[in-house]
Amino acid sequence: MFNKILIANRGEIALRIIRTAREMGIKTVAIYSTADRESLHVRFADEAVCIGPPASSQSYLNIPKIMAAVEITNADAIHPGYGFLAENAEFAEICSQYGIKFIGPSPEQIRKMGDKITAKETMIKAGVPVVPGSDGLLKDVKQGKKLAKEIGYPIILKATAGGGGRGMRIVRQEGEFEDMWNIARQEAKAAFANDGIYIEKFIEEPRHIEFQIIGDQHGRVVHLSERDCSIQRRHQKLVEESPSPFMTSELREAMGEAAVKAGKCINYEGVGTVEFLVDKYRNFYFMEMNTRIQVEHPVTEEVIDHDLIKEQIKVAAGLPITGKNYFPAMHAIELRINAEDPFNDFRPNPGKITSLHTSKGHGVRVDTHVYSGYTVPPYYDSMIAKLICKAQTREECLTKLERALDEFIIEGIKTTIPFHQQLLKNKDFREGNFHTGFMNTFTLVPPK
Repeated sequence: MFNKILIANRGEIALRIIRTAREMGIKTVAIYSTADRESLHVRFADEAVCIGPPASSQSYLNIPKIMAAVEITNADAIHPGYGFLAENAEFAEICSQYGIKFIGPSPEQIRKMGDKITAKETMIKAGVPVVPGSDGLLKDVKQGKKLAKEIGYPIILKATAGGGGRGMRIVRQEGEFEDMWNIARQEAKAAFANDGIYIEKFIEEPRHIEFQIIGDQHGRVVHLSERDCSIQRRHQKLVEESPSPFMTSELREAMGEAAVKAGKCINYEGVGTVEFLVDKYRNFYFMEMNTRIQVEHPVTEEVIDHDLIKEQIKVAAGLPITGKNYFPAMHAIELRINAEDPFNDFRPNPGKITSLHTSKGHGVRVDTHVYSGYTVPPYYDSMIAKLICKAQTREECLTKLERALDEFIIEGIKTTIPFHQQLLKNKDFREGNFHTGFMNTFTLVPPK
């Protein structure tokens, strides 16, 4: 087992990893930018190293500075969390060269699944259903238009190095194609320094359902059941739950089998998520694989009663997994609490939290790094907390969430709590009648 883990991340996920490591008897090193000097992950780690100014490029994305922090603290492993360098094959490779264990998949596995075209080709070979589309990157507009006509509109243009909804454009008719092509390429180049674009059939009214998997160094891969992440805004998840209200036992078995097949075909090591689009007829298609821990991992932890960070560390240390698939025994839902103004187009709202009271009670969990007096910096993702509730049934879980939201008080900044309160009262959401386009029809009522 590792002696000391450096956490190459910040905020709630860094604090989450510190807690599990401490329970396992492992020392931790926090890295932080000057903007995060007062963050709780800095306070609760055994050691902390400032690695630069607020800009991510000069701190949390700066590999030489992170490796220098590893050297001066004698850490023997790095946990990347999610975001930043978590799916960066070059970073994983550098860790390996320096004899530092990267807690996650190998550089080769990251590359195979990180590039969406390569991932799609890998899944086709493995026999996992994929969305109809181009065999590779599009050469030009002419080729794209020709293929779109063959597939049939609507189609979606996607950046091969994409993520977070950037470099994606839906095209509903041929006359829109060239404009959307140019926009997608420009956006992809600006965000990822890679303007490669491919095309897929756009699935109308799909559910976004992902399967949590875990693989060890001994060739075993299992799934830990599904999460429904269909409530999204601009391709950013807002709510996640398990089990999916859309799921049947037959569909779960088929999707779980496909997720395990996806992991086994690349000898996957660590925790990961195989993401699918599921149409209204319950046909499912591989979308992408995230080779890291997910923001929404607590949902799975609550329904199967396992610490996924602990499992991730154990696998990285060479310990075997059980070889058993897990299925949800409870119902859990996670709401992302962001420092955003939901009544002003969800505009980020950083600033000082003047008062904070988090929800408590049976079946209520809050993962957060903020506290009363903490200043939310404007430089990073706006998520400041995750509220997770679990209960025997979905209806009980929704009722518990309503109570927990009423108790969740954050003053000094605007948050998405009012949005979630209105969402929980929505009839379609409560009945499980939603898909990834739900937010396009959801009406948020401003306060009087």
